[in-house]
Amino acid sequence: MVKVNSADGVSIFYEEFGGGEGPAAVLVHGITESSATWGPITGLLAESRRVVTLDLRGHGQSGMADRYDLEAMAGDVAAVCADAGLEAPHLVGHSLGGAVVSAVASVMPVSSVVNVDQMLSLGSFKDQLMPVEPMLRDPATFPAVIEALFAQLAGDAIDPDVMAAVNSARRPVQEVVLGVWELIFTMSASEIDAVVEGALAGFAGRDVPYLSLFGADPGPDYEGWLRRYIDGAVVEVWPDLGHYPHLVYPHRFVERVESFWS
Repeated sequence: MVKVNSADGVSIFYEEFGGGEGPAAVLVHGITESSATWGPITGLLAESRRVVTLDLRGHGQSGMADRYDLEAMAGDVAAVCADAGLEAPHLVGHSLGGAVVSAVASVMPVSSVVNVDQMLSLGSFKDQLMPVEPMLRDPATFPAVIEALFAQLAGDAIDPDVMAAVNSARRPVQEVVLGVWELIFTMSASEIDAVVEGALAGFAGRDVPYLSLFGADPGPDYEGWLRRYIDGAVVEVWPDLGHYPHLVYPHRFVERVESFWS
């Protein structure tokens, strides 16, 4: 295991696995989780290629920080890529990690992006979060509310033992969660859209293969919306699998991303 400092001095933990030729794969976890969440995927990918996993700031074995916005977390990934000597890696992100790798790919060379179950049109997410904001801000109710949110997202398709392993890797720190979602809580839908548009502006005029894979249908208009910012982006739905389609069918997921990369 290795630790590197991000641009603002936060200690970021990462690990490397496997080897082989071709671009490495960088795996970025979801909110409250850690690199350990990728366990079933990491081993399979590492059979044929170099794989790097990391813990975003405030997660896993990485340090706490003053800010947890998308730009700062994208900087965590960029710092790891630079320290590991990765040139144009494949980026794979789940949930929050999907938004983070999208922001990274907008500003640095990458071979591709795979975004697992993270819509980038965040207005609808604001509608879901606002009713529980007061309870998330209350230290007494935060643990129960965050647990209920993720239990609802998970769905019934994932193996209970796999879900237990995910939950054991969680680090639900209130300061971190509120920091990540501060944009959602404090900005209007139009202001959020402007931030997203700015974060994706670097895709314009570039050919970046982009796969957005969902375990629940994001709706018929989402692919068209995404292609406004990322030309040729592909939206694929594995229906009724919940928030963790990659962990419901890890072999199928690895076969799909390897096919996408080739």
